[in-house]
Amino acid sequence: MKKPLTSKLSTMYRNDPHQWRLVILMIVWMVFMALTRFRKFYTLINFQTMSSQFPEFGLMALGVMLTMITGGIDLSVVGTANLTSILMAFMMIGATDASGSMSGGTIILAFLLAIVIGAACGALNGFTISKLRIPPILATMGANELFSGICMVMTNGNAISKFSRRYAETINNKLFGLIPVQLLIFAAMAAVVWFMLNKTSYGTKLYLLGTSSKAAWFSGINNTGILMKTYITSGICAALGGMIMLANYNSARADYGSVYTLQCVLIVVLGGVNPNGGKGKVSGVVLAICLLRMLETGINRFPKISSYYISLIWGGVLILVMVLNYFAERRPEREIRKMQKKQAAKA
Repeated sequence: MKKPLTSKLSTMYRNDPHQWRLVILMIVWMVFMALTRFRKFYTLINFQTMSSQFPEFGLMALGVMLTMITGGIDLSVVGTANLTSILMAFMMIGATDASGSMSGGTIILAFLLAIVIGAACGALNGFTISKLRIPPILATMGANELFSGICMVMTNGNAISKFSRRYAETINNKLFGLIPVQLLIFAAMAAVVWFMLNKTSYGTKLYLLGTSSKAAWFSGINNTGILMKTYITSGICAALGGMIMLANYNSARADYGSVYTLQCVLIVVLGGVNPNGGKGKVSGVVLAICLLRMLETGINRFPKISSYYISLIWGGVLILVMVLNYFAERRPEREIRKMQKKQAAKA
């Protein structure tokens, strides 16, 4: 006998309530915008703008997601992104000729070097956390200050922008005149992270490590190696985010993206990743990114609402989501206690 539609939907919701909550919120917000600001919100240019702006912090959020699955966190993603973009800006200044042009090979080389820089920054975090046993929040916070300080010393607090515009034009281009290149870079990295989590032994080991580091160790898992790989991957994600920032601003500076740390944590928690580790999906993080980007863009369509309220809203949403997750995670425990009381009463 076939299950009714309501029963199927209820089962799907129980299997993954975090993602379905995000889907419902997105639908509600899209309906609200359709009723209030349809002509300003539902345009091709608006959606292209949204999809070209979120990859810079979306890539950082992917890295934060991986580290949070281990039960840690990476608060150095913005520092890593800015350090990468500044170093690559200096490199491209040297590669720009007298006519102001730059070869396509230089752009490819810049991305390869960015991956190396991001991996080095991530390796530093991984070493201090896995070998020196420094708590992740302190290790990555210190690394962020270190990277930001290096950026300030190299630039004296100024923006670096005297390099060829070809880089920005290439990254800000649209495939077939529709799909932003930034979105393709984000989608490629999201696919790589998804493959690592779902199709390799690394993903299984990562979830086990996040659930219980002792159980992972007794299972023969090299916890140090997994942490190193995780933070290196996070560093690479942050570096790629920095390269997109470099293209979007056509310049590099030590304080770009200062609000992205809070946004990344909000995105990851909103996407259903457990801050205590052991749980999280790429799909949930992607849905959370899309939802927050749509919320911010929609709010900007109301001139009377100041943009200064956005950070306030993000902070409030983060606290609300954590409270909801707290009660949701303890619901099975409450149900078990109720059943035990009923059985005890019958006995």
